[in-house]
Amino acid sequence: MTLHDIPLRTLTGEPTSLADYSGKVVLLVNVASKCGLTPQYAGLVKLQNEYADRGFTVLGVPCNQFAGQEPGSPEEIQTFCSTTYGVSFPLLEKTDVNGDGRHPLYAGLTQLADADGEAGDIQWNFEKFLISPAGEPVARLRPRVEPESPELVTAIESLLPA
Repeated sequence: MTLHDIPLRTLTGEPTSLADYSGKVVLLVNVASKCGLTPQYAGLVKLQNEYADRGFTVLGVPCNQFAGQEPGSPEEIQTFCSTTYGVSFPLLEKTDVNGDGRHPLYAGLTQLADADGEAGDIQWNFEKFLISPAGEPVARLRPRVEPESPELVTAIESLLPA
């Protein structure tokens, strides 16, 4: 089974999977509306706007496992994201990224080590995974890595077609 085969749901409950993004570079980010890192949404929107026409998408995954910082309903999350930050990239349903209820997608992703060689549980909101057009996880960036950081932008650009 690859990441493309894992069933997912959109924020509105529609079935989807990473196969829907096959051929695209995906930046998968567990997001939250009431976190000190929530302003990273602005950088994620900029990345989406900058690279979407080159085969890139951000994919937001709301998560309420870190200090209850994503308590809203799907409608509240969507409204907050679109009105506060102008989010137009896809959002998935609220998902557990750690623990016994960890979504199978994150069971696979958390095996990927970060730049320091550390794998394992998601540390906090806004942890990022860069996924190649073939559906392979290629980079893991911890929550404090800003979306517009040189290391992330360089990694995205290296995966995009020329």
